[in-house]
Amino acid sequence: MQRPEFGASPSARRLEQIRKSQNYKDGKFVNQHFTPALTEGYSYPGVLYEFIFSKRERRVPVDNIPSVKTDLKALELTEDVLVWFGHSSYFLQLDGKRILVDPVFSGNASPLPGSNKAFEGTERYSVDDLPEIDYLFISHDHYDHADYETLIKLNAKTGRVICGLGVGEHLERWGFAASKIVERDWYEKVELDSGFVVHTVPARHFSGRGFTRNNTLWLSFLLQFPSLKIFIGGDSGYDTHFAEAGNKFGPIDLAILENGQYDIKWKYIHMLPDEVLKAAKDLKAKRLFPVHSSKFAMANHAWDEPLKKLTELNENQNVPLITPVIGEQVNLRAQDQQFKQWWRDVK
Repeated sequence: MQRPEFGASPSARRLEQIRKSQNYKDGKFVNQHFTPALTEGYSYPGVLYEFIFSKRERRVPVDNIPSVKTDLKALELTEDVLVWFGHSSYFLQLDGKRILVDPVFSGNASPLPGSNKAFEGTERYSVDDLPEIDYLFISHDHYDHADYETLIKLNAKTGRVICGLGVGEHLERWGFAASKIVERDWYEKVELDSGFVVHTVPARHFSGRGFTRNNTLWLSFLLQFPSLKIFIGGDSGYDTHFAEAGNKFGPIDLAILENGQYDIKWKYIHMLPDEVLKAAKDLKAKRLFPVHSSKFAMANHAWDEPLKKLTELNENQNVPLITPVIGEQVNLRAQDQQFKQWWRDVK
């Protein structure tokens, strides 16, 4: 537990700030509403037994996941694009700002080497492929969103990091200067640059990198650029915060929401596909980009089930979906850009 990838618990000045938060009670952060880790009627022994002994088909694809290689350093700053790296990692360039979200380029979503390996074909990009990053957003401190190996390499080419209360303790241990780190509670406004404002929004989840849970805060973000509004959901179960954000900030041009690694057994902390569509409508989103799939096997469902279920459910909902392959350029201004259902061709 002393290894650097486990991070560090908030202390001193940072801990004093955390204790002042209305969302911090009895020594830990809490969700807006009661959020059990497991759904009623399920138990940890039962879940563990299923994980060890149940036959789980197609959790990992047989074929390589398809991808393309976009030269991110060659993009003109006038190009407004999104490039997905699989799971919940992606690059945004909009209104002259370069943004990176929840980067994981180590090929592993665990502190134990090789224990949660990325699917074959998904490791197309590395930190070396990235241009200088103006703003790095970290939604929470779980290993599949805040990757130690990736972050220490990013330090030299990152301007500022925006994260939840307490996460800065990890970052400082990993070499980030305190002056780079912007830590915020829910419902705060951060003016990062001329015309670029970030609003921190609640999520329904949890945090922790060791045995201690919920000592750092998990966030969603509303990015208000001069020309577009983008909602970054991080990890979250369904709750009222989506409608609250939609009523306050909507309509939202693009909602990026988790859709994957779910199970009815832990529905309060990860949305099911029908809830993802409901959340997008609550947000008054013009387009939906479903993430948190297609790179790591962290649940019992088939690797392609999240995208298959979402697109099937959406046949009656007609929410415009963004479903690129890894590395494909998404034009943030082209409302009519079409995407192939690429997962249908992958075994």
